[in-house]
Amino acid sequence: MSDKETMHTDAFHIRQAVPADLKLILQFIQKLGAYEKLSHEVVATEEKLHKTLFEQRMAEVIIGEYQGEPVGFALFFHNYSTFLGQAGIYLEDLFIDPEMRGKGFGEKLLAHLARIAVERDCGRLEWSCLDWNKPSICFYKGLGAKPLDDWTIFRVTGDTLREMAGL
Repeated sequence: MSDKETMHTDAFHIRQAVPADLKLILQFIQKLGAYEKLSHEVVATEEKLHKTLFEQRMAEVIIGEYQGEPVGFALFFHNYSTFLGQAGIYLEDLFIDPEMRGKGFGEKLLAHLARIAVERDCGRLEWSCLDWNKPSICFYKGLGAKPLDDWTIFRVTGDTLREMAGL
């Protein structure tokens, strides 16, 4: 057991988010947007999150708490690999409050997601990271994650999405 685990095993708890957490989830998303210098793109609302997370169940959220206080979250959903013939878990967002980083909480959230993936017979756990975010890249590599440098993410949104849909 590492020093991080020894210091925080009893004080750090991970739980599934519930509808009463909507304000907290939105706050974490807004903090993540600010950290990634993308606050202008955060248009989520508690109402949208309620619909997509708790009514449609399009994604799931886990909350990390230290000494009973929320310090981070992870939002994830299932994807599918045709090559593996298995579902996977895609981690959309992982955020730990800046003052709580370096205590092993992000690693614990990722380990929890890995256990969920194994329990659900998923073939992989994957996520994206902004290329300028060197601290996170080093953290992920330190956990054994491999960057997929030969892939480019493409995105269609807004008016372009509607045009592509013929609307």
